[in-house]
Amino acid sequence: MSTSIYSYEPKKGHGLPHDPFNAIVGPRPIGWISSKGANGQVNLAPYSFFNGFNYIPPIIGFSSNTRKDTLRNIEETREFVWNLVTRPLAEAMNQTCAPVPPQVNEFELAGLTQKDSTLISAPRVAESLVTFECKCTQIHQLLEANGTPINSWMVFGEVVAVHIDESLLENGIYNTSKADHILRGGGPGDYFTLSEDQLFKMYRPKA
Repeated sequence: MSTSIYSYEPKKGHGLPHDPFNAIVGPRPIGWISSKGANGQVNLAPYSFFNGFNYIPPIIGFSSNTRKDTLRNIEETREFVWNLVTRPLAEAMNQTCAPVPPQVNEFELAGLTQKDSTLISAPRVAESLVTFECKCTQIHQLLEANGTPINSWMVFGEVVAVHIDESLLENGIYNTSKADHILRGGGPGDYFTLSEDQLFKMYRPKA
């Protein structure tokens, strides 16, 4: 291991070709969020700052950097859907990153199919193998250490319905690698996949 350490203070800049923060905190699951505004306008967008935060009840969350259409829709309706991004859907997901006006339907832009949810009004991505219907629980504007608000908002939602393609259930157990998840890396265009040969098992110590 190298004994040389590269150090920097983020407020003064990292001094590197690309900010390493995203690469270090990763690879990360992708929050592919579909939502519907009070006016009925549908939006679909990916968020790389996404994860699960509670088990019972299941709560997921994502961070929106600036006030985007997704955030506004969720503020209005308090609902959203998380859609699993798999390798076959990677290009479609990337298309939904496009900076288009609010009236553009990203489902149509990316050639995806809208599917009605069972408990909420926001649609699901029909091609996605796993979807979570969510009801928003909290929206928090993030702060700097000194308490100054920044232009980012954390959105949390309770998962109220789960839809899983049965091909991913083996003896009732979800097979993560079979789903072919993709994960966001740190470079400008870096993504990763999961495979069975990367699996190892480690169980918690018994009391």
